[in-house]
Amino acid sequence: MSVPPAQPASAVAPFTQEDYRAALGQFTTGVTIVTACTPDGRLLGMTANSFNSVSLTPPLVLWSLSTQSSSMPGFRSAAHYAINVLAADQRLLAERFSRKGIDRFEGVAWRAGLTGAPVIDGAVAVFECRNRSQHEEGDHLIFVGEVAHCRRRVGAAPLVYHGGRFFTDLPM
Repeated sequence: MSVPPAQPASAVAPFTQEDYRAALGQFTTGVTIVTACTPDGRLLGMTANSFNSVSLTPPLVLWSLSTQSSSMPGFRSAAHYAINVLAADQRLLAERFSRKGIDRFEGVAWRAGLTGAPVIDGAVAVFECRNRSQHEEGDHLIFVGEVAHCRRRVGAAPLVYHGGRFFTDLPM
């Protein structure tokens, strides 16, 4: 059976930004809260699902942030940050840290990690990172972190995101 030749780029049907977002939403991801402490001591935290491993040696991970985010200056200048992978029972935290105009840390159980970045109690896993490099791509800045310390909760169920919704119970 022969494979038909690929169509030239000009013959590909256009798609909208909504089409693109909807297609991306079909990829199931974990849910994280990225946290940091600015050089002047201000706490930063935001919900993100743009988290990925990069390298085992050295241990590197990445996440991205919109260049329009009000948190951008703080994350850019932070020496360290923590990526807190949320547990299934932390959906309300994910929602809280995605809101604007509130103190996201108010009433949240956390402690300073080994790098000084805030670590959220009850997370499935935590990656404490040195802010190694940053790369501008499109309308986002990609942060590459060198993992200085990590830990996990054995047996804890993760919070996942798919199709614009959180899921706390995964089908087996």
